[in-house]
Amino acid sequence: MDAGTTRSEAVPGDAAPSGAVPTEAVPTATPSEEASPAQAERRAMGRLRELDVLRFVAAAVVMLHHYTGVPAPEWPGGNARRIFPGLAPFTRYGFLGVELFFLISGFVILLSAWGRKPGDFVVSRFLRLFPAYWVGVLLSLAAYLAFDSWVPFGPNTDGPLKRLLPNLTMLQEGVGSQRMEVVYWTLYVELHFYVLIALFTWWGITFNRCVAFMTGWLLFSVFALESGENFLKVVLLWRYAPFFVAGMGFFLIYRYGSNILVWLLIALSWALGCYYDVKYNFPDFTAAPHSLYIIPAGVTVVFLIMALVATHRLSWLRWRGLTLLGLLTYPLYLIHQTVSRTFVPRLLPHMGRWEVLAVLIVGALVASYLIHVLIERPAQRLLRPRLKAALARIRAESNP
Repeated sequence: MDAGTTRSEAVPGDAAPSGAVPTEAVPTATPSEEASPAQAERRAMGRLRELDVLRFVAAAVVMLHHYTGVPAPEWPGGNARRIFPGLAPFTRYGFLGVELFFLISGFVILLSAWGRKPGDFVVSRFLRLFPAYWVGVLLSLAAYLAFDSWVPFGPNTDGPLKRLLPNLTMLQEGVGSQRMEVVYWTLYVELHFYVLIALFTWWGITFNRCVAFMTGWLLFSVFALESGENFLKVVLLWRYAPFFVAGMGFFLIYRYGSNILVWLLIALSWALGCYYDVKYNFPDFTAAPHSLYIIPAGVTVVFLIMALVATHRLSWLRWRGLTLLGLLTYPLYLIHQTVSRTFVPRLLPHMGRWEVLAVLIVGALVASYLIHVLIERPAQRLLRPRLKAALARIRAESNP
Protein backbone atom coordinates (compact mmCIF):
# COMPACT_ATOMS: atom_id res chain seq x y z
CA MET A 1 0.00 0.00 0.00
CA ASP A 2 1.54 3.03 -1.05
CA ALA A 3 1.02 6.71 -0.68
CA GLY A 4 -0.90 8.83 -3.11
CA THR A 5 -0.25 12.45 -3.89
CA THR A 6 -0.67 15.26 -6.29
CA ARG A 7 1.18 15.29 -9.59
CA SER A 8 3.66 17.84 -8.30
CA GLU A 9 4.50 15.47 -5.45
CA ALA A 10 4.84 12.48 -7.73
CA VAL A 11 1.93 10.17 -7.60
CA PRO A 12 1.51 7.30 -5.17
CA GLY A 13 1.46 3.64 -5.34
CA ASP A 14 -0.14 1.95 -2.67
CA ALA A 15 -1.11 -1.44 -1.26
CA ALA A 16 0.10 -0.58 0.54
CA PRO A 17 -2.18 1.94 0.44
CA SER A 18 -1.60 5.87 0.87
CA GLY A 19 -2.56 9.45 -0.11
CA ALA A 20 -4.70 11.18 -2.64
CA VAL A 21 -4.38 10.05 -6.20
CA PRO A 22 -3.75 12.47 -9.03
CA THR A 23 -4.32 12.04 -12.68
CA GLU A 24 -2.34 12.24 -15.84
CA ALA A 25 -3.35 14.16 -18.86
CA VAL A 26 -4.75 12.15 -21.69
CA PRO A 27 -2.62 12.96 -24.72
CA THR A 28 -4.03 13.55 -28.13
CA ALA A 29 -1.10 11.77 -29.74
CA THR A 30 -1.42 8.17 -30.81
CA PRO A 31 0.47 5.66 -28.67
CA SER A 32 3.40 5.39 -31.01
CA GLU A 33 7.13 5.58 -30.63
CA GLU A 34 7.18 8.53 -33.03
CA ALA A 35 5.02 10.77 -30.85
CA SER A 36 6.85 14.03 -30.19
CA PRO A 37 7.58 15.24 -26.66
CA ALA A 38 5.03 18.01 -27.15
CA GLN A 39 2.36 15.50 -28.11
CA ALA A 40 3.24 13.33 -25.14
CA GLU A 41 2.89 16.23 -22.69
CA ARG A 42 0.33 15.66 -20.00
CA ARG A 43 -2.20 18.33 -19.17
CA ALA A 44 -3.64 18.63 -15.70
CA MET A 45 -7.08 17.06 -15.30
CA GLY A 46 -7.48 17.12 -11.54
CA ARG A 47 -7.37 14.20 -9.16
CA LEU A 48 -8.51 10.70 -9.88
CA ARG A 49 -10.87 10.74 -6.94
CA GLU A 50 -12.32 7.40 -7.98
CA LEU A 51 -8.97 5.89 -7.02
CA ASP A 52 -9.01 7.78 -3.73
CA VAL A 53 -12.31 6.06 -2.99
CA LEU A 54 -11.15 2.63 -4.13
CA ARG A 55 -7.95 2.80 -2.14
CA PHE A 56 -9.84 3.76 0.99
CA VAL A 57 -12.33 0.94 0.40
CA ALA A 58 -9.43 -1.49 -0.02
CA ALA A 59 -7.85 -0.29 3.25
CA ALA A 60 -11.19 -0.54 5.07
CA VAL A 61 -11.70 -4.08 3.75
CA VAL A 62 -8.25 -5.11 4.97
CA MET A 63 -8.90 -3.45 8.34
CA LEU A 64 -12.17 -5.34 8.83
CA HIS A 65 -10.42 -8.51 7.71
CA HIS A 66 -7.91 -8.13 10.53
CA TYR A 67 -10.46 -6.95 13.08
CA THR A 68 -13.12 -9.60 12.49
CA GLY A 69 -12.05 -12.22 9.96
CA VAL A 70 -8.76 -13.80 11.05
CA PRO A 71 -7.12 -15.32 14.12
CA ALA A 72 -6.04 -12.40 16.33
CA PRO A 73 -4.42 -12.92 19.74
CA GLU A 74 -5.84 -9.74 21.24
CA TRP A 75 -9.38 -11.19 21.14
CA PRO A 76 -10.58 -13.85 23.62
CA GLY A 77 -9.66 -17.28 22.35
CA GLY A 78 -7.17 -15.75 19.94
CA ASN A 79 -9.63 -15.69 17.07
CA ALA A 80 -11.69 -12.70 15.97
CA ARG A 81 -13.85 -14.99 13.82
CA ARG A 82 -15.39 -16.47 16.96
CA ILE A 83 -16.17 -13.02 18.31
CA PHE A 84 -17.89 -11.88 15.09
CA PRO A 85 -19.41 -15.06 13.63
CA GLY A 86 -21.86 -13.05 11.53
CA LEU A 87 -19.15 -10.97 9.84
CA ALA A 88 -16.35 -13.52 9.58
CA PRO A 89 -17.80 -15.49 6.63
CA PHE A 90 -17.47 -12.28 4.61
CA THR A 91 -14.49 -10.48 6.12
CA ARG A 92 -12.31 -13.60 5.95
CA TYR A 93 -11.94 -12.74 2.26
CA GLY A 94 -10.70 -9.24 3.04
CA PHE A 95 -7.25 -10.19 1.77
CA LEU A 96 -8.68 -9.40 -1.67
CA GLY A 97 -8.32 -5.75 -0.68
CA VAL A 98 -4.56 -6.25 -1.06
CA GLU A 99 -5.06 -7.45 -4.63
CA LEU A 100 -7.04 -4.28 -5.32
CA PHE A 101 -4.20 -2.25 -3.84
CA PHE A 102 -1.70 -3.90 -6.17
CA LEU A 103 -3.91 -3.22 -9.19
CA ILE A 104 -4.22 0.43 -8.20
CA SER A 105 -0.47 0.60 -7.58
CA GLY A 106 0.28 -0.69 -11.07
CA PHE A 107 -1.98 2.04 -12.47
CA VAL A 108 -0.74 4.93 -10.35
CA ILE A 109 2.97 4.11 -10.25
CA LEU A 110 3.12 3.93 -14.03
CA LEU A 111 1.31 7.26 -14.12
CA SER A 112 3.86 8.69 -11.69
CA ALA A 113 6.93 7.31 -13.47
CA TRP A 114 5.92 8.34 -16.99
CA GLY A 115 8.33 10.98 -18.28
CA ARG A 116 10.35 11.04 -15.08
CA LYS A 117 14.02 10.34 -14.52
CA PRO A 118 14.94 7.51 -12.15
CA GLY A 119 16.19 9.89 -9.45
CA ASP A 120 12.99 11.94 -9.47
CA PHE A 121 10.93 8.78 -9.24
CA VAL A 122 12.96 7.44 -6.31
CA VAL A 123 12.71 10.73 -4.41
CA SER A 124 8.95 10.88 -4.91
CA ARG A 125 8.50 7.31 -3.65
CA PHE A 126 10.69 7.93 -0.63
CA LEU A 127 8.73 11.03 0.34
CA ARG A 128 5.40 9.29 0.00
CA LEU A 129 6.29 6.08 1.83
CA PHE A 130 8.85 6.55 4.55
CA PRO A 131 7.74 9.40 6.87
CA ALA A 132 4.42 7.76 7.76
CA TYR A 133 6.00 4.31 7.72
CA TRP A 134 8.65 5.27 10.27
CA VAL A 135 5.94 6.62 12.55
CA GLY A 136 4.00 3.39 12.14
CA VAL A 137 7.04 1.30 13.08
CA LEU A 138 7.77 3.44 16.15
CA LEU A 139 4.13 3.35 17.28
CA SER A 140 4.17 -0.41 16.92
CA LEU A 141 7.33 -0.60 19.02
CA ALA A 142 5.83 1.71 21.66
CA ALA A 143 2.72 -0.45 21.89
CA TYR A 144 4.82 -3.56 22.32
CA LEU A 145 6.99 -2.04 25.03
CA ALA A 146 4.25 -0.19 26.91
CA PHE A 147 1.59 -2.89 26.90
CA ASP A 148 3.57 -6.07 26.29
CA SER A 149 1.33 -6.68 23.30
CA TRP A 150 3.87 -8.75 21.44
CA VAL A 151 2.72 -11.11 18.71
CA PRO A 152 5.11 -14.02 18.11
CA PHE A 153 5.82 -15.21 14.58
CA GLY A 154 6.92 -18.79 15.12
CA PRO A 155 9.26 -20.50 17.61
CA ASN A 156 12.30 -18.31 16.88
CA THR A 157 10.57 -15.01 17.40
CA ASP A 158 12.72 -11.88 17.49
CA GLY A 159 12.03 -9.36 20.20
CA PRO A 160 10.73 -5.88 19.31
CA LEU A 161 14.08 -4.12 19.61
CA LYS A 162 15.80 -6.72 17.44
CA ARG A 163 13.19 -6.15 14.76
CA LEU A 164 13.33 -2.37 14.90
CA LEU A 165 16.30 -1.50 12.69
CA PRO A 166 15.50 -3.92 9.84
CA ASN A 167 11.89 -2.75 9.85
CA LEU A 168 12.90 0.91 9.66
CA THR A 169 14.58 0.15 6.33
CA MET A 170 11.46 -1.60 4.95
CA LEU A 171 13.84 -4.40 3.90
CA GLN A 172 13.02 -6.73 6.79
CA GLU A 173 11.67 -9.47 4.55
CA GLY A 174 14.83 -9.49 2.46
CA VAL A 175 17.27 -9.68 5.37
CA GLY A 176 15.30 -12.39 7.17
CA SER A 177 13.98 -10.27 10.02
CA GLN A 178 10.40 -10.50 11.22
CA ARG A 179 7.82 -7.80 10.65
CA MET A 180 6.70 -5.34 13.30
CA GLU A 181 3.20 -5.62 11.84
CA VAL A 182 1.75 -8.31 9.63
CA VAL A 183 0.74 -5.90 6.85
CA TYR A 184 4.33 -4.79 6.26
CA TRP A 185 4.91 -7.74 3.92
CA THR A 186 2.88 -5.89 1.28
CA LEU A 187 5.16 -2.87 1.51
CA TYR A 188 8.13 -5.05 0.65
CA VAL A 189 6.21 -6.38 -2.35
CA GLU A 190 5.53 -2.80 -3.41
CA LEU A 191 9.21 -1.99 -2.99
CA HIS A 192 10.07 -4.77 -5.44
CA PHE A 193 7.67 -3.22 -7.93
CA TYR A 194 9.16 0.24 -7.48
CA VAL A 195 12.65 -1.08 -8.19
CA LEU A 196 11.45 -2.65 -11.45
CA ILE A 197 9.73 0.59 -12.48
CA ALA A 198 12.78 2.68 -11.53
CA LEU A 199 14.86 0.49 -13.85
CA PHE A 200 12.20 0.89 -16.51
CA THR A 201 12.50 4.68 -16.30
CA TRP A 202 16.17 4.34 -17.29
CA TRP A 203 15.07 2.66 -20.50
CA GLY A 204 12.48 5.36 -21.11
CA ILE A 205 8.76 4.72 -20.79
CA THR A 206 6.63 4.74 -23.94
CA PHE A 207 3.44 2.95 -24.89
CA ASN A 208 5.22 0.33 -27.00
CA ARG A 209 7.88 -0.28 -24.38
CA CYS A 210 5.19 -0.61 -21.72
CA VAL A 211 3.50 -3.37 -23.68
CA ALA A 212 6.85 -5.12 -24.17
CA PHE A 213 7.79 -4.68 -20.50
CA MET A 214 4.43 -5.99 -19.27
CA THR A 215 4.46 -8.97 -21.62
CA GLY A 216 8.03 -9.90 -20.76
CA TRP A 217 7.50 -9.48 -17.02
CA LEU A 218 4.38 -11.63 -17.00
CA LEU A 219 5.84 -14.43 -19.12
CA PHE A 220 9.24 -14.52 -17.45
CA SER A 221 7.61 -14.57 -14.01
CA VAL A 222 5.84 -17.77 -15.08
CA PHE A 223 9.09 -19.19 -16.46
CA ALA A 224 10.80 -18.34 -13.17
CA LEU A 225 8.12 -20.24 -11.29
CA GLU A 226 8.53 -23.21 -13.61
CA SER A 227 12.32 -23.21 -13.25
CA GLY A 228 12.19 -23.06 -9.47
CA GLU A 229 15.07 -20.58 -9.55
CA ASN A 230 14.53 -18.62 -6.36
CA PHE A 231 16.50 -15.54 -7.46
CA LEU A 232 14.33 -15.08 -10.54
CA LYS A 233 11.15 -15.72 -8.57
CA VAL A 234 12.11 -13.01 -6.10
CA VAL A 235 13.25 -10.45 -8.69
CA LEU A 236 10.26 -10.97 -10.97
CA LEU A 237 7.76 -10.98 -8.10
CA TRP A 238 5.95 -13.90 -9.73
CA ARG A 239 3.15 -14.21 -7.15
CA TYR A 240 1.84 -10.67 -7.59
CA ALA A 241 3.14 -9.74 -11.05
CA PRO A 242 -0.32 -10.34 -12.62
CA PHE A 243 -1.90 -7.64 -10.47
CA PHE A 244 0.79 -5.02 -11.10
CA VAL A 245 0.85 -5.78 -14.83
CA ALA A 246 -2.93 -5.53 -15.05
CA GLY A 247 -2.85 -2.21 -13.19
CA MET A 248 -0.32 -0.89 -15.70
CA GLY A 249 -2.56 -2.09 -18.51
CA PHE A 250 -5.56 -0.31 -17.04
CA PHE A 251 -3.54 2.91 -16.97
CA LEU A 252 -2.61 2.53 -20.65
CA ILE A 253 -6.29 2.11 -21.50
CA TYR A 254 -7.21 5.08 -19.32
CA ARG A 255 -4.63 7.24 -21.05
CA TYR A 256 -4.78 6.04 -24.66
CA GLY A 257 -8.12 4.28 -24.99
CA SER A 258 -8.95 0.64 -25.61
CA ASN A 259 -6.33 -1.56 -27.24
CA ILE A 260 -6.93 -5.24 -27.88
CA LEU A 261 -3.34 -6.22 -27.03
CA VAL A 262 -3.53 -4.46 -23.68
CA TRP A 263 -6.90 -6.06 -22.92
CA LEU A 264 -5.42 -9.46 -23.72
CA LEU A 265 -2.56 -8.82 -21.29
CA ILE A 266 -5.10 -7.84 -18.65
CA ALA A 267 -7.10 -11.01 -19.35
CA LEU A 268 -3.96 -13.13 -19.01
CA SER A 269 -3.13 -11.35 -15.76
CA TRP A 270 -6.66 -11.99 -14.48
CA ALA A 271 -6.40 -15.71 -15.25
CA LEU A 272 -3.03 -16.02 -13.52
CA GLY A 273 -4.19 -13.91 -10.58
CA CYS A 274 -7.25 -16.13 -10.06
CA TYR A 275 -5.15 -19.28 -10.32
CA TYR A 276 -2.48 -18.07 -7.91
CA ASP A 277 -5.01 -16.86 -5.36
CA VAL A 278 -6.89 -20.14 -5.41
CA LYS A 279 -3.75 -22.29 -5.31
CA TYR A 280 -1.95 -20.39 -2.57
CA ASN A 281 -4.84 -19.01 -0.49
CA PHE A 282 -7.38 -21.83 -0.75
CA PRO A 283 -5.52 -24.17 1.65
CA ASP A 284 -6.24 -21.58 4.36
CA PHE A 285 -9.97 -21.86 3.60
CA THR A 286 -10.46 -25.63 3.57
CA ALA A 287 -13.20 -25.29 6.20
CA ALA A 288 -15.20 -23.36 3.59
CA PRO A 289 -15.11 -25.36 0.33
CA HIS A 290 -17.13 -22.70 -1.47
CA SER A 291 -14.01 -20.52 -1.20
CA LEU A 292 -12.88 -22.29 -4.36
CA TYR A 293 -15.47 -20.17 -6.17
CA ILE A 294 -15.56 -17.07 -3.98
CA ILE A 295 -11.84 -16.29 -4.30
CA PRO A 296 -11.76 -16.10 -8.13
CA ALA A 297 -15.09 -14.28 -8.06
CA GLY A 298 -13.54 -11.69 -5.75
CA VAL A 299 -10.50 -11.31 -8.00
CA THR A 300 -12.86 -10.84 -10.95
CA VAL A 301 -14.75 -8.11 -9.10
CA VAL A 302 -11.61 -6.09 -8.37
CA PHE A 303 -10.54 -6.41 -12.02
CA LEU A 304 -13.97 -5.24 -13.18
CA ILE A 305 -13.81 -2.26 -10.83
CA MET A 306 -10.48 -1.22 -12.30
CA ALA A 307 -11.88 -1.70 -15.80
CA LEU A 308 -14.56 0.86 -14.89
CA VAL A 309 -11.82 3.28 -13.84
CA ALA A 310 -9.82 2.65 -17.02
CA THR A 311 -12.82 3.31 -19.25
CA HIS A 312 -13.72 6.52 -17.34
CA ARG A 313 -17.01 5.10 -16.07
CA LEU A 314 -16.27 6.23 -12.52
CA SER A 315 -15.17 9.72 -13.50
CA TRP A 316 -18.38 11.12 -11.99
CA LEU A 317 -16.75 10.68 -8.56
CA ARG A 318 -15.44 14.23 -8.38
CA TRP A 319 -16.53 15.52 -4.96
CA ARG A 320 -13.50 17.26 -3.45
CA GLY A 321 -14.17 15.75 -0.04
CA LEU A 322 -13.25 12.33 -1.40
CA THR A 323 -9.62 13.44 -1.46
CA LEU A 324 -9.53 13.08 2.32
CA LEU A 325 -10.26 9.37 1.97
CA GLY A 326 -7.17 8.95 -0.18
CA LEU A 327 -5.06 10.90 2.30
CA LEU A 328 -6.09 8.59 5.15
CA THR A 329 -5.50 5.35 3.30
CA TYR A 330 -1.78 4.79 3.83
CA PRO A 331 -1.64 5.71 7.55
CA LEU A 332 -4.79 3.66 8.15
CA TYR A 333 -3.23 0.65 6.51
CA LEU A 334 -0.05 1.04 8.55
CA ILE A 335 -1.47 1.46 12.05
CA HIS A 336 -4.85 -0.29 12.23
CA GLN A 337 -3.39 -3.47 13.72
CA THR A 338 -1.41 -1.50 16.29
CA VAL A 339 -4.65 0.17 17.38
CA SER A 340 -6.42 -3.18 17.68
CA ARG A 341 -3.69 -4.92 19.62
CA THR A 342 -3.33 -1.99 22.01
CA PHE A 343 -6.96 -1.31 22.83
CA VAL A 344 -8.94 -4.54 22.52
CA PRO A 345 -7.60 -6.11 25.75
CA ARG A 346 -8.26 -2.85 27.63
CA LEU A 347 -11.72 -2.08 26.26
CA LEU A 348 -13.35 -5.49 26.00
CA PRO A 349 -13.74 -6.04 29.77
CA HIS A 350 -15.79 -2.82 29.93
CA MET A 351 -17.61 -2.70 26.58
CA GLY A 352 -19.48 -4.99 24.23
CA ARG A 353 -17.79 -6.41 21.15
CA TRP A 354 -19.62 -4.10 18.72
CA GLU A 355 -18.80 -1.03 20.78
CA VAL A 356 -15.15 -2.09 20.85
CA LEU A 357 -15.16 -2.59 17.08
CA ALA A 358 -16.64 0.88 16.59
CA VAL A 359 -14.01 2.44 18.86
CA LEU A 360 -11.24 0.64 16.96
CA ILE A 361 -12.46 1.90 13.60
CA VAL A 362 -12.93 5.49 14.77
CA GLY A 363 -9.63 5.43 16.65
CA ALA A 364 -7.74 4.12 13.63
CA LEU A 365 -9.27 6.80 11.41
CA VAL A 366 -8.45 9.60 13.86
CA ALA A 367 -4.89 8.34 14.28
CA SER A 368 -4.51 8.15 10.50
CA TYR A 369 -5.66 11.74 10.11
CA LEU A 370 -3.24 12.94 12.78
CA ILE A 371 -0.34 11.09 11.15
CA HIS A 372 -1.16 12.68 7.81
CA VAL A 373 -1.49 16.21 9.20
CA LEU A 374 1.28 16.15 11.80
CA ILE A 375 3.83 13.89 10.11
CA GLU A 376 3.34 13.37 6.38
CA ARG A 377 2.70 16.96 5.31
CA PRO A 378 5.44 18.60 7.41
CA ALA A 379 7.97 15.89 6.53
CA GLN A 380 7.33 16.29 2.83
CA ARG A 381 7.60 20.07 3.03
CA LEU A 382 10.86 19.73 4.93
CA LEU A 383 12.49 16.97 2.89
CA ARG A 384 11.31 17.60 -0.66
CA PRO A 385 13.41 20.71 -1.44
CA ARG A 386 16.46 19.21 0.25
CA LEU A 387 16.24 15.93 -1.61
CA LYS A 388 15.64 17.69 -4.91
CA ALA A 389 18.61 19.96 -4.29
CA ALA A 390 20.81 16.96 -3.49
CA LEU A 391 19.63 15.23 -6.66
CA ALA A 392 20.33 18.34 -8.74
CA ARG A 393 23.83 18.58 -7.29
CA ILE A 394 24.56 14.94 -8.14
CA ARG A 395 23.42 15.54 -11.71
CA ALA A 396 25.48 18.71 -12.00
CA GLU A 397 28.61 16.97 -10.77
CA SER A 398 27.97 14.07 -13.14
CA ASN A 399 27.73 16.42 -16.12
CA PRO A 400 30.49 19.05 -15.72
